[in-house]
Amino acid sequence: MKKTLSFSIVIAAPRPRVWDTMLAPDSYRQWTEPFAPGCYYKGSWQHGETIRFLAPGGDGMVARIAENKLHETISIQHLGMVTNGIDDTTSNAVKAWAPVYENYRFLDHAGGTELQVDCDTLPHYDDFMQKTWPLALERLKALCEAG
Repeated sequence: MKKTLSFSIVIAAPRPRVWDTMLAPDSYRQWTEPFAPGCYYKGSWQHGETIRFLAPGGDGMVARIAENKLHETISIQHLGMVTNGIDDTTSNAVKAWAPVYENYRFLDHAGGTELQVDCDTLPHYDDFMQKTWPLALERLKALCEAG
């Protein structure tokens, strides 16, 4: 049974800076490190495009950008796993959970930006996500406010 978790953080930076810092390849690697050190993405953040979120060994998740409204929202539809360079969107193991969504909203907030995150997760990842998302968002905040 999927569960949606919600997180938010206020960042003392304008929405374009938060957006650009969140999505730029180098800073993406930095703020997502709590999830998996060295993780990165391949693909495009454009609406309808395929994107892969990968660990240093090349395994990870394959997704589609379900929505991209510049400086407003990004919705990622996770479709399956990447194992040994092969996308798996049809196995029974993947069908048991896919698709799941990861949604970001960028809102104006007192001279800065409130970033709201909603992400679907499975019960066995709940504790990990509850601990890791706040760490990742604090890293993103530090990167944005330093820039």
